[in-house]
Amino acid sequence: MKVCKFGGTSVANAEQIKKVAAIVKADPSRKFVVVSAPGKRFDTDKKVTDLLIELANAVLQKENCTEKLNNVVDRYKEIAIALDLELTICKVIEEDLRKRIADQPSNSDLFMDSIKASGEDNNAKLISAYFTSIGLPAVYVDPKTFGLVVNDFPERAIALPETYDNLSSLANINEIVVFPGFFGFTKEGILRTFDRGGSDITGSILAAAIKADLYENFTDVDSVFSANPKVVNCPVEIEEITYREMRELSYAGFSVFHDEALMPVYKLGIPVCIKNTNNPSAPGTRIVAERKINRRPVTGISADSGFSILFVSKYLMNREIGFGRKLLQILEEEHISYEHTPSGLDDISVIMRSHQLTPEKEERIMHRVKEELHAEDVHFRHEFSMIVIVGEGMNNSTGLAARAATAISRTGANIEMINQGSSEVSLAFGVHESNENKILRELYSEFFAPVAVR
Repeated sequence: MKVCKFGGTSVANAEQIKKVAAIVKADPSRKFVVVSAPGKRFDTDKKVTDLLIELANAVLQKENCTEKLNNVVDRYKEIAIALDLELTICKVIEEDLRKRIADQPSNSDLFMDSIKASGEDNNAKLISAYFTSIGLPAVYVDPKTFGLVVNDFPERAIALPETYDNLSSLANINEIVVFPGFFGFTKEGILRTFDRGGSDITGSILAAAIKADLYENFTDVDSVFSANPKVVNCPVEIEEITYREMRELSYAGFSVFHDEALMPVYKLGIPVCIKNTNNPSAPGTRIVAERKINRRPVTGISADSGFSILFVSKYLMNREIGFGRKLLQILEEEHISYEHTPSGLDDISVIMRSHQLTPEKEERIMHRVKEELHAEDVHFRHEFSMIVIVGEGMNNSTGLAARAATAISRTGANIEMINQGSSEVSLAFGVHESNENKILRELYSEFFAPVAVR
């Protein structure tokens, strides 16, 4: 059995959904289809998720939301008409949205989750109806009914262990299962969404639950590339990559596959294949537990912006037992996760995603670090990028860090932080985000130009 997840561009309009149906029809083992909300139809278009966020904000601000509600319903209506579906499905979608608005919880974050999740949920209903109308018997599956259980707010939403047992019963359904991505429900029945892009997570959870033979993740590119093709001209295509390599690359900006989505399939060793909805015959990129190491030590280079650094300095910090734990506890109490903690004898840096911070949080953190930990210098710096070099062959290559640092120095950029993972399959550099693209191009030239292949 195969689980197929189709991203927003793959289901953006009727033409794309017809391609999805053809892909599912071409392989009877594709019994499970996970769908996103309709994405952009063209570059300047809006995703349905963005329209839903506008709708939710209008409701929260007690504005007239009729126009914004119609904008969402009209997108589905356009798709339904082009697919020759009865417009009953559009009434179902509108009623669902109105019910979500009427059931507005006191917590604005949970209300936003409910409205955003309607994008995937209603698209699954529409696609299921379309499949059935063309002779592909399909059934829409509600994550609440079948038990995709997540933890409670305000922690980041993750699937609880019982989810896998609950969803395993789906293997007994004869029809094609159309499952909405992106969200689950707490034990109390409260809807919560995964991080944006979380339909990848849903697909992975479902693949693990039914013990699929393969998890196919359909997007709008033929394969995963060794670097961002919007920055690097014609980067090398990756035919095969390990879970560890993909995890590292996804963390630092590879948007093809959500970085949290690998864990469920990784635990069971279920292979993943990234494929193109618009060119399904292309082999794509396979993500596997192990692969043969080729002559090139680096598999890919990725970059992501939006990082901040908390700098803390205190004389003889290295001799103070529990200093790091106390520092991280202050961040924990502000509900902030951290990415890296490079340190010296008398100083430590904590790198975190900037979106978690507010001016008020920064002020509280700096005040507490000074007052409770008696630090001599505490300050935040913003607008950083993380450049990550990844490859299973890196741990057997000498001088790789020196080559990378030399390449970065050629751009004239300053390296703010260097961090090597304990697995030695990745090397991360913290740089100012204004230098991100020129560093990425220079590193690609260093490790992927023909002269760089040893």
